[in-house]
This record gives sequence, structure tokens and C-alpha cells, in this order.
Amino acid sequence: MLKTETSDQWWKSAVVYCLDIEKFFDGNDDGVGDIDGLSQRLDYLAELGVTCLWLMPLNPTKGRDDGYDIIDYYGVDPRLGDHGDLVELLRTAKDRGMRVIMDLVVNHTSHQHPWFTAARSSRDSPYRDYYVWRDEPPEDTSDQVVFPDAEDSLWTYDEKAGQYFLHNFYSEQPDLNITNPAVQQEVAKIIGFWLQLGLDGFRVDAVPYFIESRGIVPDASADYSDPHEYLRSLSAFIGRRRGDAILLGEVNLPYEEQMAFFGGDDADELTMMFDFELMQRMYLSLARQDATEMARTLNRRPSLKPTRQFATFVRNHDELTLDKLSEDERQEVFDAFGPEEEMQLYGRGLRRRLPPMLDGDPRRLTMVYSLLFALPGTPVLFYGEEIGMGENLDIPGRLSVRSPMQWTAGKNGGFSVAKPSALVAPVTGGPYGAEHVNAEDQRSDPDSLLSFIGQLARRYRECPEVGMGDYEVLASDAPAVLVHRCTWNPFGGGTSSSVLVHNLAPAATTLTVHLAEVEDGTEVLDLFSGERHTVGREGRLTLDVGGYGHHWLRLLLPGDRRLR
Repeated sequence: MLKTETSDQWWKSAVVYCLDIEKFFDGNDDGVGDIDGLSQRLDYLAELGVTCLWLMPLNPTKGRDDGYDIIDYYGVDPRLGDHGDLVELLRTAKDRGMRVIMDLVVNHTSHQHPWFTAARSSRDSPYRDYYVWRDEPPEDTSDQVVFPDAEDSLWTYDEKAGQYFLHNFYSEQPDLNITNPAVQQEVAKIIGFWLQLGLDGFRVDAVPYFIESRGIVPDASADYSDPHEYLRSLSAFIGRRRGDAILLGEVNLPYEEQMAFFGGDDADELTMMFDFELMQRMYLSLARQDATEMARTLNRRPSLKPTRQFATFVRNHDELTLDKLSEDERQEVFDAFGPEEEMQLYGRGLRRRLPPMLDGDPRRLTMVYSLLFALPGTPVLFYGEEIGMGENLDIPGRLSVRSPMQWTAGKNGGFSVAKPSALVAPVTGGPYGAEHVNAEDQRSDPDSLLSFIGQLARRYRECPEVGMGDYEVLASDAPAVLVHRCTWNPFGGGTSSSVLVHNLAPAATTLTVHLAEVEDGTEVLDLFSGERHTVGREGRLTLDVGGYGHHWLRLLLPGDRRLR
């Protein structure tokens, strides 16, 4: 097997870990997490098996949207540190075997960004066309707003400017006019700057909003007839600057529409995209304790070109969106995992972390995280998932899942020694508080969730067929169990193949699957229990699967010389 192929396309077998620096670890005891604090915890992340850090926005901000309202694209928020601290972080992360990507938030700026301040000062300002304006009162757009609890229109009138400006998100975040060549040049300069500093790519925020030309008069956007041509040129620019840098896109659209953002048959736009469809169907399957919806989704998931990849996830920094489900399906998930109104958000999602949704059941938690790593694609963890942190519903809105990381059972969960009133966000209390859930205690417990996720990361990296290969969903007579097989035939290497089994229900079962082109008598090794099975006649494999059971089964094929 050519291991070099997994290095050339490192994103296809990476373990990605998303964190908010200000909530991770406070290195200078002022109550705010910082870059130096993160540097002190890099060994913890390396030990966990993380190979790529995704840093949420670290630029100077006015704090309207937890860092996503940027006032300086080239700066570092002084609360977090400076460029020197960041360079030290990047150098140390690379020494520990981790690449680093950061959020690229260029579909809007803060309303206090110097560009917008200059733009609203005069219609003759060279920055006026950096944004999207209109003279006439807009039509009703209340049904299109992203945050219905805070906004009732996509347009806001600016008294000083004497016009309405477009904002797909908060009114403090005016949208940039991406059809303007000057804005396109600014975006390229921003990307070039951070790549030169040592970043390995970007998680691109709200990509459809970033490249669309909504609200722009036709004459002004005549030279921007194809948004995907612009995205294609941006990808080419990044390739010229750093051949192995990636663009991981947030594109919450149906599969058919997502394919255009990969670049279609040419595969020359985004490198990776989050698989929102599969995530939502996973929660529906968990609510029903039936894997049928997940199997159907995997069967209709489009095939990608070899250089492209889906990123899989259980939770992220936003609400758990269920917008791709029908109202009845969404209600099923609400009833199962967030029946109280305060647990829900915008009528379309949940503002909870996974452990409380599963009532803290360790069997279900380990099964779901095993499933995350076993699904075809690249797994993405959100900070605190590895120890089973819960949400803090006392923190408003989406921020309920962004409470400080819980390191120890001590004061402020070991996040900071500052006074609780000085913390950037309240710590979580109750049964998921730091006295019950923290990294220090779990590091010394071989049966902890932290230890298990570390094992998952190792097994995932040892099974490149999961991230690099092809997959097929295997039919069985147990509807609660998802069984799929991943197979990789690298150029010049032997075939590697694994069967991944996950029972979404509490009842134990026995199932039989058919493994195509596998000889009778082939041995199968369970990578977690060490048990061995044998493939029977016509490729039949029969397994006993416990309630919420999960198995990673490696086919011991001729030529596969991996350690067992």
C-alpha cells in the first residue's frame, strides 16, 4: 500500500478538531482563552490523534457574532495574542504532526470594518461598491432571514449612507459585493497572507452566500455571470500558492446542488464539504432506532473525484440544523432529543450537545462516535466532544454549545484561574459540569470516552480505506443495523477492505451479510475486541451484534501486511 498517497491527499484521512481559541484554555489568567493557552494543550490534541486543527475566527472583532463579525482580516484579536504567538502555535502544531486551518469569513464584514465605515461616508467612496446597496425600500424578505430571532429583513437602511444595505446574517454584518473585482482582489490577498504565514487552508464560511450575486443590479454583475467560475479561480489561486492547501466549505444544500461547489466533473472548486444531509438523516435514524434512512442517504450520496471529500460530523459550533428534514421528521428528532422549547432554535434545529441528547448512555455515545469515524469521509470533532461535554442552556442561542473547555474538576473546570465573573463565557454546571466531566480524570481511565475516541482516531488512520476508498452499504435482515464496507485499491498497493457495523437499537441481534469477491475461509479481524471470524460459503459473514454494538472488521486479504 502506498502510504504516500494518504500524505499527498492528507485531508482524506485526517482527524479534524474544531475549537474556539477564546473558550479553549486561558494561558495568562485573564478569563479569556488565548493562543498561548492553546499551544500548551497541543500535546493533549496530538495524543488524542488529531491531525488537523480548525481554528474558529481569531481576527479582531466587535463581538456581535462570536468572532464572525471581523473588523481586520489581517489582524489577530489582541485578547488572544499576536502574530508572534500564532507563528509559535503553527510551528509547534506542525512539529506535533498537525496541520492548521482557520475560518475564512468573507461573505460579510463587521459594520465597523474600515471598509464599511468609508463606504457609508459617501457614494463617491472607492469602498462604496465593496457592499451591496439599494435606494428603494425592499420587498418583504422576512421568510429568508437566517436568524429570525434577531432580524426581520435582509436589508437595513443606513441613515448616513442614505441607502439600504444587504445582510444575509445580522444587520451588523453587511454583505460584501463579490462581483466587484476589487473585493475579489482583497479576498485573494487575505488568503495569500494567511497561507504565507503558515496556514494549511481554510474552512470557508457560508459559501453559497459568499459567491452569490443576490441584490446586485444586473449591469454591475455582468462580468460575474458564473459564481462558480470565481470559486474555481480562487481554488486555482490557492493551488498556485500552496499546492496541498484545502478549502473546506460550509454548503448546507442537497447533494445535487453541492456537486456544483466541488466543481462538477472537473472537481476544481472546493476540496471538501460538510455532509449536512447525512448528519441530519443520522439523527432521524437514531431517533427511530432504525438505520434505513442512513442507508438510503449513503446509497444516493454522489460519488466524488479522487481529490474531493465529504467531511462527516456529529455536532459543530452552530445549532444542530434539521432543515433538510420534513416537519414530521424534524418533530421526531425534537421529541427524541430536544422536547423542551428552550432546547430548540429557529424552529429548525437543536442547541444541544450529543451526550445529554442520549441521556449520557455510554453505549450509545461510543456507538455514535464509532459511527462518525467509520462513515466514508473525514471525521470532524468539536472541542469537548472527546470527553462528553454537555451544553449550557443558560447561554443564549447557538452559543449554548460554546462553553469553556473542561480540563479538570477544579475551579472553572481548569479553563482559567480568573474569577468566574471575568470568564469569556459561563462554565457548564450540573451532571455535565467539570466535576463530573473533564479531560484530566479521563486521561487516566482506559474505559473513558476520551480513551475510546483516541482509539477510534488510531483505527481510522490505520484503515485508509474508510477515508480514501469506495464504499457500499451491505444489505442485512436487521433494519436497526447499518453495515457498510470500505475498500481501497491504491495504485501499486494491495487491496485493503473493512466492514463497519453499527446497531442503532438497544436489542441484540444476529445478522448475515454477503461480501462480494471474498473467498470462503477468509479471516476477519475485529479491530477492537481482537475476535476473529471466518467468511463462509458464497462470501457470507454472520455476526452477533449487541445492543448499540459496533464493530470494525478488517478483512485479512492476501497482501495486507498491516499490524493487527
